[in-house]
Amino acid sequence: MANSDYYATLGVRRDASQDEIKKAYRRLARELHPDVNPDPTTQERFKEITQAYEVLSDPNKRQMYDLGADPFQGAAAGAGGFGAGFPFSDIMDAFFGTGGGSRGPRSRARRGRNATIRVELDLKESAFGTTRELHVDTAVVCEVCSGAGTAPGTHPDTCDMCNGRGEIQQVTRSFLGQVMTSRPCPQCSGFGSIIRHPCQECAGDGRVRTRRTIKVRIPAGVEDGTHIQLAGEGEVGPGGGPPGDLFLEIVERPHEIFERRGDDLHCTVQIPMTAAALGTSLTIETLDGPEEVDVRPGTQSGQVITMYGRGVQRLSESGRGDLLIHVNVETPMRLEPAQEELLRELAKSRGEERPPGKFAPGQQGFFSRLRDAFNGR
Repeated sequence: MANSDYYATLGVRRDASQDEIKKAYRRLARELHPDVNPDPTTQERFKEITQAYEVLSDPNKRQMYDLGADPFQGAAAGAGGFGAGFPFSDIMDAFFGTGGGSRGPRSRARRGRNATIRVELDLKESAFGTTRELHVDTAVVCEVCSGAGTAPGTHPDTCDMCNGRGEIQQVTRSFLGQVMTSRPCPQCSGFGSIIRHPCQECAGDGRVRTRRTIKVRIPAGVEDGTHIQLAGEGEVGPGGGPPGDLFLEIVERPHEIFERRGDDLHCTVQIPMTAAALGTSLTIETLDGPEEVDVRPGTQSGQVITMYGRGVQRLSESGRGDLLIHVNVETPMRLEPAQEELLRELAKSRGEERPPGKFAPGQQGFFSRLRDAFNGR
């Protein structure tokens, strides 16, 4: 391929930028790679575009090629048309987007982990919001080394194995010819430097564990299972890296009177049969304090009295839910003789009982209704 037109092989102009050359090679490599298309003609075409890319992606070889000189300086291109030290990472980049060329040393500073703590609230705190002081055991930046991980007055030394690059390269032979691969430096773990004198306070990690207190405003309307995110309040990362987030998991304690269903509250009241028949007034202990509720005459067991706007504040919205009062009418289990006589007189006056206390067939009398109410029918 000494006389090949590398620009035509990749389908780019002679003044194409390095980015255009790389994009063209990626596109063709995905189509022609032997793992994708094993046809011998296609394999030969793949070798051609790879050699063209090896020349045009290297500024020195590209300049020699443009001047008409041999970019391989007379050396054999290598088995399969690849020169020694061909950047295999560019092939990986074409398929997986891993990035070609040297990645360079990685930073010691990394983002910290997120943390989650449980916060128990009673119903009133959940409904109206509250402020809590929370004690959090977490990692913070080491004050001695300010996150650097080195002892005072010292600095990390450049790794003598990778010369600060954070990775080492190795030339191997494969079915593609001689290829160059890169891997993290085993001596410095890819950091490019070595801490020979670590900070005594944090042992070179750049952070220490401690307990700190934060004041948190919990909004109105949260409920059991709600998660609240506090950005930047989690653990500081290794090497003094940025902190993660802190999540509060709300746990709502059961209430002795109310049952919460979304933004609404439900409760049950027991009233005597006479109060249900004649009507009465009840004092209900709401979240806002005691309030009077009227029970209309003739109220039946199972009816619901709604107190609008006496429920839970809606989360991130205006308005509140409702308080629903479920009425349960109590039927007396035992009656005194005088009470029984009064009820019989009442039934007689309503035409619901015939002396001596027997009902006509099929008649739904007063006491029958009492029995049905008691039995939940």
